[in-house]
Amino acid sequence: MKKNFSLFIALIIVFPIFSANPPEKRAPAKPIELTKSEFIAKIFDYEKNPEIWKYNGDKPAIVDFYATWCGPCRVTAPILADLASEYGETIYVYKIDVDKEPELASVFGIKSIPTFIFIPRTGDPQMAMGALPKETFTKVIDDFLLPTSSHNE
Repeated sequence: MKKNFSLFIALIIVFPIFSANPPEKRAPAKPIELTKSEFIAKIFDYEKNPEIWKYNGDKPAIVDFYATWCGPCRVTAPILADLASEYGETIYVYKIDVDKEPELASVFGIKSIPTFIFIPRTGDPQMAMGALPKETFTKVIDDFLLPTSSHNE
């Protein structure tokens, strides 16, 4: 009886510790919407230094210029969400709504959407237009944005 009572007391003490502090689950990363001021702070301050590209981020990034009414943009949205979740520790995935941020679209000469800017930590960014398949994004990430690191799926 003493043994069962001791086990019961141990469960009473230990069980609340585990139920009060469940293991933390990290929410999967998702694309980050940017405004002009956030773009200037996190990506590139084109107002202060318009002639020389200088990336302000601490890891590579993809910037998606899109619109809510754009069919091809809606096709790439879940792909970008998957990429943000898969590569969230190593790259940023940003989204800029061209209807809400027309100045940013103008600064980068965005005439067609979706348009993507792939930004490495160092060096110049590259642009691509159209609804790209996930394989293309993965190749650009692995070969251009993260050439020296390996991605574990």
